[in-house]
Amino acid sequence: MKTLIDQIGTSHTFESSPKRIISLVPSQTELLYDLGLEDRIVGITKFCVHPYHFKSTKKIVGGTKNVHYDRIRLLEPDIIICNKEENTQEIVEELRKICTVWVTNIATIEDNFQMITDFGQIFDQRTEARKWNDKLAFALSDFKNFIKDTPVKKVAYFIWKKPYMVAGSGTFIDELLKLNHFQNHFASQERYPEIELEKIDEKGDLDLVLLSSEPYPFKAEDGYEIVKSANNAQAILVDGEMFSWHGSRLLKAFDYFKFLHSRI
Repeated sequence: MKTLIDQIGTSHTFESSPKRIISLVPSQTELLYDLGLEDRIVGITKFCVHPYHFKSTKKIVGGTKNVHYDRIRLLEPDIIICNKEENTQEIVEELRKICTVWVTNIATIEDNFQMITDFGQIFDQRTEARKWNDKLAFALSDFKNFIKDTPVKKVAYFIWKKPYMVAGSGTFIDELLKLNHFQNHFASQERYPEIELEKIDEKGDLDLVLLSSEPYPFKAEDGYEIVKSANNAQAILVDGEMFSWHGSRLLKAFDYFKFLHSRI
């Protein structure tokens, strides 16, 4: 028997390692797979696109904000993996009527390391978790060395259109922007504020407009519209998974960031 505390401070006691897992977080579904837990995963969301074959081998239990509780009950899970940002408190409370709900909260890279360690303990995959943290730590150190002499640029990271929304402070996206020597133009606002496009660059000091591929799939033509209000800023389409997915995806993100800087 072991007692562990999740990332929102809830204590959980496990008599044994959970055997039937439902993941309601796409990035964490990928992490669970990479930790060698494929056979234990019984349910995922329709947005869990990695690994690709899960769409045909695992039961879909809805989305991240709209889950089908009856489908989840029928799968008889031992644990449901949620995330503070991806899943609402209402969903978490309802799911707790079914089984243990472990909630992650990832705003920093250190939070990411902790999540991987926690999963290793919960699912008795400590060796695999340690391997992943070691790989990520090495890649992080390598990227910091790569980026150390790169000048800081001021950026706005767009996640949604109609209304326009950007990433602010207190987000994993903001953490990765800082890692890339990108100063977040909206760091003074928390989470994901709505903005008025015509006021985006009143001082004329914005260098880059980053248009994410998710959750809104921005296209090149969206960039043309936005930079009209951003003076001389350069608009770049970026892979949203690399900036917003935590877990094992971060390893691929470091190589992607190097490629991105070669385009700027």
